[in-house]
Amino acid sequence: MTSNLPPAVTLSTPASPSSTFQGSLERIVAAIDVGTNSLHMVLVKINPRFPSFTIISRQKETVRLGEYADAQSNLSEKAMQRAYQALERFVEVAGSFEAESIVAVATSAVREAPNGMAFLQEVKRRIGLTIDLISGQEEARRIYLGVLSAMEFNQQAHVMVDIGGGSTELILGDGHEPEFLRSIKVGAVRLTQMFLHNDPPTPSQYRQLQDYVRGMVEPPIEQIKASLGSRPVLLVGTSGTAETLATLDARRNGSQPIRMHGYQLNFKSLSQLLDEWKVMPLSQRIQLPGIVERRAEILLAGAVIMHEIMALLEAKQVTFCERALREGLIVDWMLTQGLIEDRLRFQSSVRRRHVLKLANKYQVELDYAEQVASFALSLFDQMQGFLHQWQAPERECLWVAAMLHNCGHFVSHSAHHKHSYYLIRYGELLGFNEEEVEVIANMARYHRKSPPKKRHDTFQRLTSERDQQIVLELSALLRLATALDRRRHHAIQQIHCTYDMADPQQRVLWLDLQPAQAEDDCALELWSLNNKKEVFEQQFDIQVKPRLHYVI
Repeated sequence: MTSNLPPAVTLSTPASPSSTFQGSLERIVAAIDVGTNSLHMVLVKINPRFPSFTIISRQKETVRLGEYADAQSNLSEKAMQRAYQALERFVEVAGSFEAESIVAVATSAVREAPNGMAFLQEVKRRIGLTIDLISGQEEARRIYLGVLSAMEFNQQAHVMVDIGGGSTELILGDGHEPEFLRSIKVGAVRLTQMFLHNDPPTPSQYRQLQDYVRGMVEPPIEQIKASLGSRPVLLVGTSGTAETLATLDARRNGSQPIRMHGYQLNFKSLSQLLDEWKVMPLSQRIQLPGIVERRAEILLAGAVIMHEIMALLEAKQVTFCERALREGLIVDWMLTQGLIEDRLRFQSSVRRRHVLKLANKYQVELDYAEQVASFALSLFDQMQGFLHQWQAPERECLWVAAMLHNCGHFVSHSAHHKHSYYLIRYGELLGFNEEEVEVIANMARYHRKSPPKKRHDTFQRLTSERDQQIVLELSALLRLATALDRRRHHAIQQIHCTYDMADPQQRVLWLDLQPAQAEDDCALELWSLNNKKEVFEQQFDIQVKPRLHYVI
């Protein structure tokens, strides 16, 4: 995996693609999108020489996870059972293709459901499939990657709209860094359940639907227009709703394209279709050429969302792109494997860039943060295999927590560790899934004061014993790192760990600290270290004994 860490603390460099894949050029990977309306999987064959991928199989099941069982938005038992069956089949299909990896994410319905994490844990228990829960912002970022893998914009500004069952993602970009990412809680399933209670809907229900959609999408659209200025923009639609609208328009015009990718639906045609559909009962919508019943049920709400976005953007047409989130998951996987070095190269550093962006936003003292992060990673590396068994992913989470552990000062010096948790948890850490963000926020939360306790609300939000153990061990390590730069002027230059394990009843970790200045006794750092080491000693059942080591 290519590191996202600063050069001074990089992970080991992977072999180059050319040397890694001489024996076996092509790799097969699967990507699964657990959405509000449907579950999708793509299987791709990756050729790392170009690099590129070819889709060799697509799978889809309309399970309607967004059909909630109660007013609290819990996923219903029936919907979850449908999802278990679909996911089990997906995994079997991926296995039949000998896929080396399955990348799976869950979006709006699971994000918002109180029992969403329990559902993902049950999937893991039953099927052995790990599904990452990603934020709306992260969903938008990966949609952007998917579209960039299929369309060339030649630096022209473009707005991407992905209308899902529970949310709509809006992205503004120019083929490089996305300028705007937003997830809005308007989706075809969600709005159908909220407003369209009659068949066909009453005029009042339809007006309420229109007004609600416009009210929800107008603020982000205004932000996009302000960012665009006078630049011309291309509107791109992705996923099921956009494809259905394009297909129905093509059939209505007597055309049957073999491939809908690149099809352009103009605003006037969409307005005419809406005028027809809003008075059409479901029994007639089902008869429309090129539509299935489950899509016909939510067609009207999805079309209204697209119509209002086009109207507010004053877009004359929308171009359909066949790639979206699932393909974006593949691109993201290729980036983490170091397989992409073309125009998408900037995305491989997405984690580091957004950590630094958040640090800048909350006025973190970067020089100090980077020194603490350097100490934290040095301790991590020297303790690996002796006191802990964590690997590169946990190392990177520790780096992020170290960089942001003091961001809570932006709110208040008092209890700033608690403020740090909040700012990290609800900030925009793109590139991380929800579980990773929770781990990072908890590590920062416990870099001082009380150690993690099961009664703490923040600690309870960690969904697995493994994540809790990561926080218990690495937050204790982070405490030591923060103590080693107490005066914030790099008094300690290097750390060397030595273990004395001869007496199992009295294990000792010697910390040999090399001062930057020969005349410096580092009294404040030693005092801080001795003051903070108790939590670490209790966690690892070892005595910490610091000593200064001067280089003559």
